[in-house]
Amino acid sequence: MVNWHFLETVFLDMDGTLLDLHFDNHFWLEHLPRRYAEHNNLSPRQAHDLIVPMIMAERGSLNWYCTDYWSNRLALDITGLKAEVGERIGYRPHVTDFLEALRGKGLRSVIVTNCHPDPLNLKLERTGLASRVDGIISSHELGKPKEDPSFWADLAKREPYRCESTLMVDDSFPVLESARNAGIGQCLAILAPDSQKSPNQRHPDFPSIHHFDEVTPALLQSEPLPYRA
Repeated sequence: MVNWHFLETVFLDMDGTLLDLHFDNHFWLEHLPRRYAEHNNLSPRQAHDLIVPMIMAERGSLNWYCTDYWSNRLALDITGLKAEVGERIGYRPHVTDFLEALRGKGLRSVIVTNCHPDPLNLKLERTGLASRVDGIISSHELGKPKEDPSFWADLAKREPYRCESTLMVDDSFPVLESARNAGIGQCLAILAPDSQKSPNQRHPDFPSIHHFDEVTPALLQSEPLPYRA
């Protein structure tokens, strides 16, 4: 499924891969419409039916992920509203063991996320995730989302990597397709990003797992690259 022997770098999505996507789904589909309704004298259903199509129209763009954009568009403090339900932020199963295994094997682990820096900081504060990886890059720093074909070349300027010895792990099939088209050597899909929802269907082009305990044993048994420094 994953050829750990030939890897040096592991790029990791955050929301839905390391952290439970339930937080984000709950926020955008339930909490935000409720608070928008309160501010605009609407019913929660009216607010939901107004906001969700608005959000979906931006899917795949940087605006989709940008709290500044949505704060301006909806006239609400999106980061502040996210903090109101911050107790829902948490790890997906077996993530910390997996990250420890990566570090123990000398693989460089870097979070590559579309999350805006403001909610990213909130999630890091809640989880201590930054101490478990070697680097964190938000696509907002590069001005384009991971779905953009040119994202990966720009990423290499910030976080040098060799395509053939890099793995990308993500719950988004469009992101994995973008990574594969950019030459990333191996891709792995997460099928159960939200603990409160049914798993996604497998993609025919990508190996996939529900949780990291499916690949951690093989990682622990692997040998490092002969030429790794």
